[in-house]
Amino acid sequence: MTSRPAEPDRIGLADAALSVESSTETSYAPFAHLAAPNAAFYRQVMRVFLAAKERFTVHLRPEDVHAALPPEYRSAGPDGVVKALDSLVGWGNLRADPDTSRVTAVEDFYRRRFIYQLTQAGEAAEQALSAYDEALGRRGALQAVALHDIVMHLRALLVLAAEEEPDAAKAHLALSALTSRFEALAENARAFMGSLQRTIDLHGVEVEVFLAYKDRLIQYLERFIQDLITLGGRIALLIGELEDRGGVGLLLRLAAAREATDAAPDEADTAETQAYERWAGRWAGLAAWFVSAGGRESQARLLRGRALGAIPQLLSVVRQLNERRAGRSDRSADLRTLARWFAEAPDDAARHRLWRAAFGLYPARHLTVDADALAERVAHPVAPSTPWAEAQPLRISPQLRRTGSYERRGKPRRVQDRSEQRRLLAELAVKQAEEIAAARARLATDSTTRLSALGELDPVAFGLFLRLLGDALATWRPGTTTTVATSNDGTMEIRLTALDDGTTAEIHTPGGVFRGPDHTVEITDLTQSIPAQEAR
Repeated sequence: MTSRPAEPDRIGLADAALSVESSTETSYAPFAHLAAPNAAFYRQVMRVFLAAKERFTVHLRPEDVHAALPPEYRSAGPDGVVKALDSLVGWGNLRADPDTSRVTAVEDFYRRRFIYQLTQAGEAAEQALSAYDEALGRRGALQAVALHDIVMHLRALLVLAAEEEPDAAKAHLALSALTSRFEALAENARAFMGSLQRTIDLHGVEVEVFLAYKDRLIQYLERFIQDLITLGGRIALLIGELEDRGGVGLLLRLAAAREATDAAPDEADTAETQAYERWAGRWAGLAAWFVSAGGRESQARLLRGRALGAIPQLLSVVRQLNERRAGRSDRSADLRTLARWFAEAPDDAARHRLWRAAFGLYPARHLTVDADALAERVAHPVAPSTPWAEAQPLRISPQLRRTGSYERRGKPRRVQDRSEQRRLLAELAVKQAEEIAAARARLATDSTTRLSALGELDPVAFGLFLRLLGDALATWRPGTTTTVATSNDGTMEIRLTALDDGTTAEIHTPGGVFRGPDHTVEITDLTQSIPAQEAR
């Protein structure tokens, strides 16, 4: 917010009197200075009090406030500051107490001297305004480093959960660091996707700036998506292992008990229970962010889908901008031209003709058309130009007029039994799960091997292999010799290394032979060998 510095004759007790009559009757009176003249000056005065409180200074005199103001706001002078302080007292932002610390004579008692301090309501209002300004200017970020930190903290919790008597301090610190990192990741991701959508919609962004920014933005999205695919599945597996071992509840109770030791005496009886509920809610939010369950997609999967969808949207915006810059016509230009034609039309009749020619919308002559209506139309044709007042009246069925429908009321249809279809779907799901598990077992290698040594693969195993190979090649960059990738569901990991001997690998399948440059490959079934993966 920017404004001219306040002038002394425009800020005074009149504002405070108006506040006493209208604003102080509500609990939102401390926000009244935002709608008053010279609101920017009031904000600067309140910021001076906040800065003083951070230095543990409670009371301020008018001359202290005047000296702490930015130079462009000091032109109001000490008298203008005093009037602004009185107005803020009237709104409830500040409290004024008599200043008796510098009284040296009897006459000083009759002079109007006050010291000012923040009220609880005024401080709360400024904190709310600071949070609003921060949220309004936040663009957010996709924090790939936070994903690595979350993996590290989860592994530390696994180590603590394996101990016979976990240390409460270590558990509390590890959970605090984990939840803090996760909350920052989630909040920044939400802010970034919101700002990204505004960029795609071209709201508040210049075209030249967008065209220069889009390449870096797309590369940034691709890097984060790669890290989210690689680390999201690993985080989901670590969360599942912690919950399967039953160590989560113990660690949360230890953190809650340690946190409850600092509770006030009147809250000591319920502090541990409330703290445990808070920690359980945080853990549930972390698990829901990375783990899909009960037909609900995880937030990480949704974020990956939104980020992947943003890339073609960005490219579509670039294409539209290039078309506009090249002078090609688009829908928005056509609609603006049509609007200009409507504005230039001489009368309403011409505008109606233009409407019908542009959109092809004509008035309806019949509600329903049946055999009788068609026979009547053939026997007595009616020209389309016939006015409604001169056309034959429309016959409305009494049942339609009374009930609004031609359908007769009757017994509803019997509910169809679909238990057999559900049984077949369940059997199909079990069969598919068994085939996928067998394919994972077929592809898993005990150690590093060549692609050419994989042998013949059945269709299910070959399809899984192609998806793994595609995930690995998606991370390949110029100069890369080795890459590691994890499947989208986090169950398989592939480590691919290029060879420089020029050999060719062949993988036989019932549908044909797959050929390509030979590589060394190591495929790990993460559902069976999480400890081995952590050790590596």
